[in-house]
Amino acid sequence: MEKTIYIDDKPVLLKSTAATPLRYKAQFKKDYFGELLKLSKLFQGKEGEEFDLLNISFEDLNFLDFEVFYNFIWVLAKTANPSIPDPMTWLDGFDSMPIAEVFPEVTELLHGSVESKKK
Repeated sequence: MEKTIYIDDKPVLLKSTAATPLRYKAQFKKDYFGELLKLSKLFQGKEGEEFDLLNISFEDLNFLDFEVFYNFIWVLAKTANPSIPDPMTWLDGFDSMPIAEVFPEVTELLHGSVESKKK
C-alpha cells in the first residue's frame, strides 16, 4: 500500500510492505507490532473519530511517545524510498513535522499492515 502525504509542503511517498516491520526492527531495535499495539491504545474506543492531539487524556499520555510517531513515519518513507538517510538526517530536512496533521494520514498504512485481507 502506498500513499503520498505532504510534510512541510514537501511530497513524501509512504509505503507499507511485508518487510516494513523487519526494517523497523533493524533500525530502531523495537518490535513494530508491539509499538503499534501500544500506540493503538490512543485510538481505543474512538472508532470513526479523527486523531486529535488536543483530545488526548492524561491516561492516554501513558501510551504516547512522540519518538514512535517519527519512527513510523520514517520507516514508511524508507520503505517507499530506500535512498532516504537515517531518521535524524531525514527529519532535519523539514522545518516542522506537524504530527497532528501528518499522523492521521499515516494511520491508514499502519492499519493496513495488521489488517487481514481475508473475509
